[in-house]
Amino acid sequence: MDEKDTNRLEAFSDGVFAVAITLLVLDIKFSPFDANHLRDDWAMWREIGQQGPTLFAFVTSFFTIGVMWLNHHRVFKHIKRTDTTLLFLNILLLMIIVFIPVPTTLLAEYITEPQYHTAAILYGITFLAMATCFNLIWRYASHKGRLLGNKVDVHEVNKISRQYSFGPLLYVVSIAIALFSAPLSVAFSFLLAVFFALPEISPRRRKQPDRLADSDTVAE
Repeated sequence: MDEKDTNRLEAFSDGVFAVAITLLVLDIKFSPFDANHLRDDWAMWREIGQQGPTLFAFVTSFFTIGVMWLNHHRVFKHIKRTDTTLLFLNILLLMIIVFIPVPTTLLAEYITEPQYHTAAILYGITFLAMATCFNLIWRYASHKGRLLGNKVDVHEVNKISRQYSFGPLLYVVSIAIALFSAPLSVAFSFLLAVFFALPEISPRRRKQPDRLADSDTVAE
């Protein structure tokens, strides 16, 4: 068994992810209802429905942060050691994660205003920065098995590397879409979150000993 040297990093990261997700829900607020204008429950439901854009942005950001936590857990199954560079890169990632509620609030305010695109662009840029930082963490740790365990599943490591290589490019596409339609850009970001969640929910098939190799055989 490999000795795990990332426990403190993972525990601290889990706490930051939890804070970021909690902050998202604080933006869901309902204005005081005016009884003089609400004739029945349907009118109240219509008032609640006006929070739709805020809920849309909340669900997308919540799910994306959740998927980032899922992938963080996934890569640190392979990363067994830390160094100063990895710790610094992880801090950068957490800074971006905890910042996500800020563009989410702005997006919820202007997502239904077709003349405003800045909020959606900032939203996309934030996720682009997050995907780039995630790539840096994985590329740095997995390069020639630098910080991976003594025994790693080479196929799984290369699979993660291939999938993550698409992340920054796809978020650039999301930013481009935001120039024309904020709702479509957010929907695309949601689909990206689903895409990056897929490896974790897919069945694991490669556990045979002959597919395990020393970390120095991992593809760069």
